[in-house]
Amino acid sequence: MGDRLLALLAAENVPVMECRVRGETTYSLAVTDETTQEQFRFSLPGELLSEDEGRMVLNRISDTVQRDGLVVLSGGVANGLADDFPQEVQAAVSRCNGRLIVDTSKAPLKRLIEAPVAPLDVLRLDRSEIEKVFSRPMRSISDNLAFTERLVRRGVARIVITGHGEEGSVMVAGDQKFFCHAPKVAVRSKIGAGDALVGAFAFSLSRGDPPEEALKWGVAAAAATVGTEGTSFCGFTETHALLPQCRMERF
Repeated sequence: MGDRLLALLAAENVPVMECRVRGETTYSLAVTDETTQEQFRFSLPGELLSEDEGRMVLNRISDTVQRDGLVVLSGGVANGLADDFPQEVQAAVSRCNGRLIVDTSKAPLKRLIEAPVAPLDVLRLDRSEIEKVFSRPMRSISDNLAFTERLVRRGVARIVITGHGEEGSVMVAGDQKFFCHAPKVAVRSKIGAGDALVGAFAFSLSRGDPPEEALKWGVAAAAATVGTEGTSFCGFTETHALLPQCRMERF
């Protein structure tokens, strides 16, 4: 599976710094019920990474990060790695004066929130994750803003982005609070919308855009992605076309 993924990335001309491990690379399946159009995700359990393999991955990151570069840590932390692995990545990126965007889940996310070592540059969560953090439903945008702001004030991250379903996304950046209203699109598949948001947000930041402009790009990319079938992804043209419909509200 790892070799297959490398071949797919090569076909898209994506440069890769591969990390060879003993175990098979895991993957997930997406299934759509053609009658109800409901979608289901099945994530297969991956094999354990050893401590030595974890160090190898960290060393590759340290060797690859460019000074003042932008790094995205996205997805679940591999089985066998410690819950503080994202914080070890953060330390490696900080040594290069880089910026780190984190979009992870489960125990590593809980560790980042409950025991922050230093503020992350950017943390992205979806609505269900922030509801788990505070053990309360996010009934309104103002609820979401309040709890997102608490994460920033507690030093979890300088910028926190939280999804609010089809309505859009909340962002607290320092003492600034925003809500970006999502464009209305025909929903064909929700798979990859969060990844699209993070990727477009990072793309915009890398160009020197302010966080609120980066959020608009992220919300536009997420909307463009839910308008595609299955696991298909948005393109630049579709994302750019939706950008004017992403209305930014400041609080």
